[in-house]
Amino acid sequence: MLLELRDIVTRYGEIEALRGISLEVAPGEIVALLGANGAGKSTTLKTISRVLVPASGEVRFDGKPLSGSPEDVVALGIAHVPEGRKIFPGLSVVDNLRLGATARKAKRAEVQRDVDEMFALFPMLRTLSAKLGWTLSGGEQQMLAIARGLMARPRLLLLDEPSLGLAPLIVTDLMERIAGIARDGTTILLVEQNAHLALQIAQRAYVLETGRVALQGEARDLLANEEMQRAYLGSAVRVAAPA
Repeated sequence: MLLELRDIVTRYGEIEALRGISLEVAPGEIVALLGANGAGKSTTLKTISRVLVPASGEVRFDGKPLSGSPEDVVALGIAHVPEGRKIFPGLSVVDNLRLGATARKAKRAEVQRDVDEMFALFPMLRTLSAKLGWTLSGGEQQMLAIARGLMARPRLLLLDEPSLGLAPLIVTDLMERIAGIARDGTTILLVEQNAHLALQIAQRAYVLETGRVALQGEARDLLANEEMQRAYLGSAVRVAAPA
């Protein structure tokens, strides 16, 4: 397994946000992490990226215990695209992208090649390259946030609510691009409130309830699960599934 969480407990002060969760992500997979607001999805990603330090349990990456600072985690090959995008509003699109490669200490020519790759993946960003972050629409900001994460050349990409606040047509396009990123070899752990769309592009999924894993399994099985349909699945919108 590329990523393993074993009996993770994470607290905010005295409040236990994760109550002994375990999950795993294999190389090349898209694994969806689903659940209602407050279930612990974002806390799980923050625990993996070391923004939060677990009170107990173990996170393992590529077979080794994960420790250190968030910067150390990035250097190991994990990029975290947080909820709310968190792009730099006063910097241009291209400067936001270049910052994504900072931890690699790459040469200028190498960084420029990667910027060009991001423009190929998200052509809209090329036309916006000189625009400041605050002038972008929500969908444009989300594409920039994902592209900036990919500039670190991660083996594992943590995506937190990429569809939040976006129009349905933009969400469908974004999910297809996320599926394409996985096809190109980047493993993805996807936190997403739109369970139906997430399960269409994921291979497997975990459903959290109040900090615990309530359901888990193959994405196609969860799509047909009556409990999932009652609690989480909305109207169907088709997107291109990963090969």
